[in-house]
Amino acid sequence: MTALAADATRIACFRLRTGHLDQRLDTGDAGLRRAAHAGLQDSMPRAAVLSLHARVRGVDPTVLESPALTQVWGPGFSAYVVASDDTAVFTLGRYPDGGKRRTAADTLTARLRDVLDDRPREYREVGAELGIDHNQLRYAALTGTIRLHWEGSGKPRISRLPDPTIEPLDARCELARRFLHVYGPASPTDFAAWAGVSVAHARNAFAGIEDETIDVTTPIGAAQILAADEEALRTAGPGGPMVRLLPSGDAFTLWTGDQRSLLLPDPTRRDRLWTPRVWPGALLVDERLVGTWRRSGDQMAIETWTAPDAATVAAVEAEVATLPLEEQPLIVSWQSME
Repeated sequence: MTALAADATRIACFRLRTGHLDQRLDTGDAGLRRAAHAGLQDSMPRAAVLSLHARVRGVDPTVLESPALTQVWGPGFSAYVVASDDTAVFTLGRYPDGGKRRTAADTLTARLRDVLDDRPREYREVGAELGIDHNQLRYAALTGTIRLHWEGSGKPRISRLPDPTIEPLDARCELARRFLHVYGPASPTDFAAWAGVSVAHARNAFAGIEDETIDVTTPIGAAQILAADEEALRTAGPGGPMVRLLPSGDAFTLWTGDQRSLLLPDPTRRDRLWTPRVWPGALLVDERLVGTWRRSGDQMAIETWTAPDAATVAAVEAEVATLPLEEQPLIVSWQSME
């Protein structure tokens, strides 16, 4: 069977739609769960709140208090916000088949049973009680039994989750499905980089769903998508006017390597978005990446790659005013690379 061909523009449009960035979802728990289908990274202060705002109507600063959402150490052992019913997918889905990491996960989980319940405790305190480096506690997340409580600053806390009822292989396959739906077309190597697992683990996950995928030819090589998403990729194209301010680590820009060139062919612009240290946020206007933004307190600095017209400035500043941040109103400054 001939592989489906997709150029960079089609891939970007597809990801905007499967990632719910083209049109915001309705307010409510169902919208929050759909927005978090592949998880939302929350390593930077309020990142997940802003990612949810970009996808769901009516998001406010307290959205992470919703019982529909839970925070865990997810892909790459980063802080992630996921749907509460999906915690095992993003944790147990990365559980190794064997080796030192699995042994560490099992050992830590057994020890944590004696010191954790559903009451959040500072993880430094827990590490000290167990006589280990608190950072090692992240490995216990692989068993799906640890919940994270963190606001992007201050001291993280952890509590115990009920033991997962799903098998590790089923969780692994579901994690691969979630990844391909939001990040596809992609390869096992892409999945390994995102999930923080070995390439062998990633290939095993893709093999588990091979009957559900189709091959895609992209400008950077062979990839796959879910067969259920074939029509969406075939028909993906530019949509209507929109503005989104995506935080650092948002799913749309959470890429390494050649995948970045699909979103930004210009290497100079790639260097401005994916910096060596802390990434800025990304500015989307009419479904195109047009610049970056950074915020400090009530100051918002926006850098565009071409000089914006008055209508664009007005639209972006109107979007800034809706951001669910306690520092509102924000003071916006503009700079252009031109």
